[in-house]
Amino acid sequence: MNKEIADLLFPNITTTVEEIEAKYPERNVKEGAIVTRFAPSPTGFMHVGNLYGAFIGSQLARQSDGIFYLRIEDTDDKREVEGAIEAILNALDAFDITYDEGYQKGGAYGPYQQSQRVEIYQAYAKKLISEGKAYPCFMSEEEISEIRQGQELRKEMIGIYGHYAVDRNLSLEEIKEHLDRHDPYVIRMKSPGDAHQEIVLHDLIKGDITLPENVIDEVLLKQNGVPTYHFAHVIDDHLMHTTHVVRGDEWVPSFPKHLQMNQLLGFKPCKYLHIAPLTKKEDGKIRKLSKRKDPEFAVSYYAEAGIPSEAVRLYLATLANSNFEEWYLQNPDKTIEDFTFTYKKMPTGGTLFDMEKLDNICRTYFSRLTAAEVYEKALPYYEKYDAPFAALMNQYKEKLIAFLNIERNSKRPRKDIATYKDIKSESTYLFNELFYQEDSYQQIVGEEIDMDILKQYINCYDVNDTQDEWYQKIQTLAETNGYAPTVKMYKEDAQLYKGHIGDICEAIRHILTGRTKTPNLYELLQIIGIDEFAKRLQFYQEIVGKH
Repeated sequence: MNKEIADLLFPNITTTVEEIEAKYPERNVKEGAIVTRFAPSPTGFMHVGNLYGAFIGSQLARQSDGIFYLRIEDTDDKREVEGAIEAILNALDAFDITYDEGYQKGGAYGPYQQSQRVEIYQAYAKKLISEGKAYPCFMSEEEISEIRQGQELRKEMIGIYGHYAVDRNLSLEEIKEHLDRHDPYVIRMKSPGDAHQEIVLHDLIKGDITLPENVIDEVLLKQNGVPTYHFAHVIDDHLMHTTHVVRGDEWVPSFPKHLQMNQLLGFKPCKYLHIAPLTKKEDGKIRKLSKRKDPEFAVSYYAEAGIPSEAVRLYLATLANSNFEEWYLQNPDKTIEDFTFTYKKMPTGGTLFDMEKLDNICRTYFSRLTAAEVYEKALPYYEKYDAPFAALMNQYKEKLIAFLNIERNSKRPRKDIATYKDIKSESTYLFNELFYQEDSYQQIVGEEIDMDILKQYINCYDVNDTQDEWYQKIQTLAETNGYAPTVKMYKEDAQLYKGHIGDICEAIRHILTGRTKTPNLYELLQIIGIDEFAKRLQFYQEIVGKH
């Protein structure tokens, strides 16, 4: 009878499960190689949690000489968002998460889009029905809603199971009557579960988790013949020979139904890594990252904010393994690809997504690039988001690279750049087009500046002087004008002096840049030039005169 029911429900499905299995042979990978996937649903925007999971999966596959593939799980057409698939592809590309096979790239285990695999799922559903492991359920939405309301009132488990599964054992004649009336139906599995039994999830991150056995007759195929996520992904992971599933730990409660589907289908279940959710500290409390509250939750945020994708990858690595950050700081000549990620170092609880920590990683990242690399990476950002500054970058390329190179190759390289935006904000005084504005000296309003000593400084400056010679001349200038040539001498008896050499250097810095903090002053003067310094001194005097 079960075979008759299967043929009655699926007359157009003539391909057998055995024929399908033959099309998806075992993968030719070495023993221990991890085959995993990124399998997003195009029902919303790409967020950093998705990216985090994809990053972990790609690294585990790469370091084991395995396979990382992309599968689009688009069986929920009611919630599908236009442009979501393109956004997924763009995000993977932007953050250099490459996949070996999958959507748009192809491969031997496709199609890699679930909407193109519906007949495969129906073939497996037909097989389950023929074996008496699944059945057509003709219950209306109103009936199911009424059952749910009663279960909620009685504080029972929600779902169709036990005596609530009224269509579980319909006869062939009853099914034919429903079909003759064109009654809509879904395909449900006949759960063999026992509410008093437990199963164990051997999670590679969290360890063993004991869960109640599934007893609910889960929907396998919806009324339109399209599978549910649960059914489709179990079949796909089997046929595509996925060895490890990386997913958020919100899926832990779903494991019993997925295990049961694997068992009913005769599949060997994958190994699971349930990763901790990304959280945020706010007002002393920890909460999950939210798409409504946190702009950094969307992957699109980082490009516009000028945060390099490479730095975001480094930060994801620190989240993925607790020992990565120390390793990264100790190995300035190595990349993420040189690091081996392990399950033991992956967090089991909430993972704090700390923007300050990301900022620090960005600063370290930029400090390790050459000045030319910083320039080349920043230019596309400004071409997209700030065309006028991009024009200045092109016009004064050598000047800007020289500026970016200051203190770059020292034992403690400067870390004043955390985003591409900082390149502009830290360097505006290099460009006369940006410098000569009323607010150029806003930071130093109220500072006492000895104009006479600065005019003398212009006359004694020599561009050919070494840094030591340059400093010695300022010391001489200090002594002849009543300033202490060292800070130490000034501190010993401040009343003897107008100030100390540091005050003169700061005055030079103020006039040259309008700032109180800059990279090495000697090198800035080499780049900007003493003639320009003289013009800025005059400009400053004019501004002071106005006020």
